[in-house]
Amino acid sequence: MRVLYFIFMVFCYSQIMFAQDFKTPFELSNGLETATYEQGIAFYEKLDAQYEEIKLFTYGSTDIGKPLHLAVFSADKDFDPKSLKAKGKSVFLVINAIHAGEPDGVDASMMLLRDIVQQEKLKKICKNTVFAVIPFYSVGGVLNRNSYSRANQNGPKSYGFRGNGKNYDLNRDFIKMDSENAKTFVQIFHLWQPDIQIDNHVTNGADYQYFMTNILANPALYAPEMADYFKKEFRPDLLNKMKKKNLEMSPYVEMRSNTPDSGLVQNVRSSRFSHTYATQFNTIAMVAETHMLKPFKQRTEATYQLMLSLLEILEKDGVKIQKNRKKSFEYFQKQKTYVLDWKINDKKFEMIDFKGYAAEQIPSKVTGQLRTFYNKSKPYTKKIPYYNVHEAKTTIEKPKMYIIPKVYGNIVKMLEMNNVVVTRLEKAETFKGVYYFIKDYKTVAKPFEGHYLHSDVVVEKKKAEYALQEGDWVVLTNQPNINFIMNVLEPQAPDSYFCWNYFDIILQQKEYYSDYVFEDIAEKLLNENADLKKRFEAKKQQEPEFAKNAKAQLDFIYYNSPHYEPNHLRYPIFRVE
Repeated sequence: MRVLYFIFMVFCYSQIMFAQDFKTPFELSNGLETATYEQGIAFYEKLDAQYEEIKLFTYGSTDIGKPLHLAVFSADKDFDPKSLKAKGKSVFLVINAIHAGEPDGVDASMMLLRDIVQQEKLKKICKNTVFAVIPFYSVGGVLNRNSYSRANQNGPKSYGFRGNGKNYDLNRDFIKMDSENAKTFVQIFHLWQPDIQIDNHVTNGADYQYFMTNILANPALYAPEMADYFKKEFRPDLLNKMKKKNLEMSPYVEMRSNTPDSGLVQNVRSSRFSHTYATQFNTIAMVAETHMLKPFKQRTEATYQLMLSLLEILEKDGVKIQKNRKKSFEYFQKQKTYVLDWKINDKKFEMIDFKGYAAEQIPSKVTGQLRTFYNKSKPYTKKIPYYNVHEAKTTIEKPKMYIIPKVYGNIVKMLEMNNVVVTRLEKAETFKGVYYFIKDYKTVAKPFEGHYLHSDVVVEKKKAEYALQEGDWVVLTNQPNINFIMNVLEPQAPDSYFCWNYFDIILQQKEYYSDYVFEDIAEKLLNENADLKKRFEAKKQQEPEFAKNAKAQLDFIYYNSPHYEPNHLRYPIFRVE
């Protein structure tokens, strides 16, 4: 009897020690600390070694020189993405620490993945769902650990820095792909083809009662059936699940004016952001934003419950979501026109319940001026307007193909990394189509994420012919990832490769003229070209300032003469319409 008792006690002790061995730094510190990079990777390596249902992958590199990790739970121990898709498995992808000072998802994911593999009741919600976690996206930012850069944030004791190893904000890099992190991510994304993606963050901004807010992708970006499911089923289901867990969520608090009372706005976000990037490939995507002033422990627990809720939805609706995704690719492939840019309709809104705190103006003890003070002794629930209706701002017709000159191999490489089929035609051929000429654009005054980003691009079409040269590339538009193609190759799109400065060289003129020489040439051009002379004289009569400006007059003649270089301001990618 004593021997049996001893064996039983040893077994119990080993189980306790085993469970203790998988406690996270978050749990061991009672929710005060977040895992370091070394602790997090070691934790996932131990899970991989202990459980056959978990595998830790490494992919590519990051700017800091370390690989990007992906921890995957697969109930049937199959870790081949193609095989899993063939079996009808759904994939849920989680991105953590893209802003390394916002680590709630790091610790929540460690605990959730462990709990799923250890608890049968949680395993059941992943029977047909593959759970894939990027433990640390901004590895360089995570390694740059401090306790001060998030001045507004309530814990943890120390954390990473917002910029990565090269000081990029990686949640602005999904299109331009300056970082090695982004290049490696697109490999993971297209290999695993997630059906739902979440990017875990902590927000700054106003004070209010919610622990968790969300940025859900603009439904207008989805194909009709997916948008219908998203609005009528997915979003209400997610909000109801969180409410039942006493974690009611608000839309992300972007205010129409100075306080939430003025109303919230669902701003239009372009595909530089993680969730909008994912929608280009018909993935249901969102950003989770816990509230900075809530304690780290509660924020992390809320993130855990949000991811659990998404897993529950995907297990229940996975087949429906996969069918809608397939239909979405087919839908967009058949479209003749595409919306490149959106704007908020400021006349349309819905009234939503919002749980906030009274915003008061009180004297500052620092400056003596009035400052905003959110009075927690005066909580309220009231109806406020939510501006979440978007309408098309820029719409474009789809061409039959794009031709990319061979000198732009960097563009081709970026397209191919994003699963775009790019081909070379073997025979010499001449195509009729159009070139864009850049007529106007705005540029930021200071660098933004390493670029002088362009916006408000205005183009003029000019008919032309293109004689295909050996080495030129062709992008046919009758392919599934047409959304992405249009959004990067059309210069008017807010995150086009043109806007991110990949074609800035065309904006610089290479040849000029000397006034004293060109005077005689200009006179000869006017005498020989009646139409040019007519337009020149008309412009002088209609524009007094032009008539007074000798340089402007010579420029007009030069720019309308054969001497002006034809490639200046000409966007080099040819549209075959």
